[in-house]
Amino acid sequence: MKPTVPKKAYRPRASRAAASGVLKTAGQTTKRSGATRWANTWVQSPNWFFGFWIVVALCLVIYTLNALFGQVHPGSAWGLSYGIAATILFVAVFLYALRRRLMKVRALGRSWVYLQVHVYGGALFLLLVFMHTGFQWPQGVLTWWLWALSIWVVGSGLLGIVLQKWLPTLLSSGLTTEVHYDRIPDLVSEIRRRAEALVEDADYAIRTFYRDDLAPSLTGPETHLAYYLGASDVNGRSRQFDALGAMLPAEERAKLSELREMVQTKQEIDAHYTLQKALRGWLLLHVPVSVVLIVLLGFHIFSVWYW
Repeated sequence: MKPTVPKKAYRPRASRAAASGVLKTAGQTTKRSGATRWANTWVQSPNWFFGFWIVVALCLVIYTLNALFGQVHPGSAWGLSYGIAATILFVAVFLYALRRRLMKVRALGRSWVYLQVHVYGGALFLLLVFMHTGFQWPQGVLTWWLWALSIWVVGSGLLGIVLQKWLPTLLSSGLTTEVHYDRIPDLVSEIRRRAEALVEDADYAIRTFYRDDLAPSLTGPETHLAYYLGASDVNGRSRQFDALGAMLPAEERAKLSELREMVQTKQEIDAHYTLQKALRGWLLLHVPVSVVLIVLLGFHIFSVWYW
């Protein structure tokens, strides 16, 4: 008996969509009638979005007035005020991480609100940091590190937003299967076992094709940059299968067709592996640096007030 891939490991996306009526991903939001496609994709809440830009404009107007009638630097009254505001906002941004770990505590409010504060507050935090330094290069080693890490944390956070909006769209629109990320190595191993069992008594041409061209790609999950662009046949296998199928008798073409389905499934699994790995991996660029920034910011505040 040929081994089969466990049914719960992955399944056709169409069947799941039919069962639920609609398929939602982490990057999708409820579509608003009358809104543009761009707005539906990138803006979860118009109120938060426009409110953010109103606050940005207000901050810039206040800073401009300060700069016209005095000097703004970290040691000035307004510079300190901007620094204090940035610190308070950073604490509010950090609360999202705590809220995620206390999801069952409903008394803390909606996690969605914490997320909006995290996103828009993070961007305002960086603006206030620039206002705190008077939009000038920082002085001193510690302030340089704080300045650079603030840019890194906010920049990596914006990268995470792009990935969480863009990659789930690729996963939901360009692929026909859903795959659990943690099961991917087992699924690839199972596909390889099935393929080897299939070609064991197949035509010599199929065995040669499998050994020379397909077997290396079935040793484990692979990442390909082409999957970020929505490509599916990254190795040009379709042309190889078509050319080989034209030379085989009907019985062998059936085996080749089954082998082709396995390879296509493997390529979709590779696409999931590539895209889901990016969704998980960007946190390594964001979270550890954020922790370092918290520590350095605390030391900076202590040094300002007590030294």
